[in-house]
Amino acid sequence: SRSSPPQVKLYNFMAKDNVPFHSVVFPCSLLGADDNYTLVNSLIATEYLNYEDGKFSKSRGVGVFGDMAKETGIPADIWRFYLLFVRPEGQDSSFSWHDLMMKNNSELLNNLGNFVNRAGMFVSKFFHGTVPEMELTLEDKWLLVHVSWELQHYNQLLEKVRIRDALRSVLNISRYGNQYIQINEPWKRIRGSEADQKRAGTVTGVAVNMSCLLSVMLLPYMPTVSAAIQEQLQAPEECNSLTDRFVCVLQAGHRIGTVSPLFKKLEADQIEELRKKYGGQQTPEGVKAAPRGEGKADPTELRELVSRQGSRVRELKAQKADKSLIDAEVSTLLDLKRKLAQAEGRAAGKK
Repeated sequence: SRSSPPQVKLYNFMAKDNVPFHSVVFPCSLLGADDNYTLVNSLIATEYLNYEDGKFSKSRGVGVFGDMAKETGIPADIWRFYLLFVRPEGQDSSFSWHDLMMKNNSELLNNLGNFVNRAGMFVSKFFHGTVPEMELTLEDKWLLVHVSWELQHYNQLLEKVRIRDALRSVLNISRYGNQYIQINEPWKRIRGSEADQKRAGTVTGVAVNMSCLLSVMLLPYMPTVSAAIQEQLQAPEECNSLTDRFVCVLQAGHRIGTVSPLFKKLEADQIEELRKKYGGQQTPEGVKAAPRGEGKADPTELRELVSRQGSRVRELKAQKADKSLIDAEVSTLLDLKRKLAQAEGRAAGKK
């Protein structure tokens, strides 16, 4: 009889509709074989990911699939980030072009990218590319405690396979870093007294070490971005090992490389063009439009579509979304209303 390795922990990842088979039927079959097979220890199931307000459909050309994602020109790591940010771990979630744009521009560009870039630029501009001496104050030590807490939380969440929530801890650390820089203003202190210059050095040194930590925490989520940060910082290989405690790996005297921006802004017109391109030849909710001349559109379905599209327009206006996005959705709503009027006219004529 085969021997199941006792040190193996088997994790299964799947969509929720596969759970009954892999949690009951297949394990029972393995037990029935009486051959000491390895049984699943942790079964991780995701809910459904929807597309905009409807469903993905290859047959109708609705949604972005693997081969299409490359065609959009949006880097693979941005796709990885957003799909994990909205990962349907506890309930169904939706992919949204507008939300993708907002998360890229706020969380990646203005939060994470802004912090990493500023920390590196301060080292390059103020300290000739060399990590300065750090004399930690009580304020700095409190920051290290907060970062260590987020790091510990990140590790615990990944152990529980709560991948989406662990990503929030990464973004929280870069938020702490941005606040730390804003409060201490090293760009001002570097022109001040000797004490101010030392303070600017400490803040810069701590910030660039936080960037190094973020590069490691990002590795499972954004491998290309992680590698780019480490190349810019010339981070040593030993930094790629996480404990529950934040340690400054880049010591005073460490030389960093060339610093450059990590992310680009996504523009509303670019995103709207992509949304239209991958919306298929049908109404937004995934109902296929009737071919020209057939006149078989169902008034009941169209009323439902008009209602949903009206709700979408109201929601976007309440969110004060970009005008071009709202105008496009209004245009779709008017087109649906026109089709509904035609369908109701035909239905009345048949009675």
